Amino acid sequence: MPHCSRTRILLASLALATAVLPHAAIAQTYDVDLKTALNGLPVEVETVPMSGVLVVRITNTGSIKVRCDLRYNASPQPIGRAHVYVEPGKTEEDAYRAKRKWFDVAVEVTCEASDK
Repeated sequence: MPHCSRTRILLASLALATAVLPHAAIAQTYDVDLKTALNGLPVEVETVPMSGVLVVRITNTGSIKVRCDLRYNASPQPIGRAHVYVEPGKTEEDAYRAKRKWFDVAVEVTCEASDK
């Protein structure tokens, strides 16, 4: 088999694998328990669970900037913490990546007005 043909077959196989991969990566393999403390702010919080990563999407529908503190508990993985600033009318995301196998993830999101 000529070198050129092997290269074409390899590239075609790689393209096929790449096309299938995003669909497999979206599969959720764990439960998400979301708890929010929005302190009366017009903020929407949603989770986008995927295999190996959890994305928390925060939308500020109000007229003031907010700071949201996130706490992730995905035992046996260490507790993760993050904070996200969301401008009025904007959406921000935070991603928490698996370092070990998850079965469930508890996420606590606390938002308050920010002057920063």
